[in-house]
Amino acid sequence: MTKSQMIQALADQYPNLHHRDLERVVNVIFDELTAALVRGERIELRGFGAFSVRNRDARQGRNPRTGDPVHVPPKRVPFFKAGRVLLNRMN
Repeated sequence: MTKSQMIQALADQYPNLHHRDLERVVNVIFDELTAALVRGERIELRGFGAFSVRNRDARQGRNPRTGDPVHVPPKRVPFFKAGRVLLNRMN
């Protein structure tokens, strides 16, 4: 589901709310989630899952085209772990 599909689904579910207001709400939620992850905070949505930031160490990679070694710098990456309720609903 894309963000625009999510907004449309909310608009279908709540016809009394304007589309532009729902778009603002979704954007604010995603902006706050992103800001929390940038600060290194953990986000837990009960019944859904948890987002966190993991650190990846620097490593030696390879250029797939030439096979030459390439230095890959350390980086922070988002990580999602599904909650038990979500996993149970899927299975």
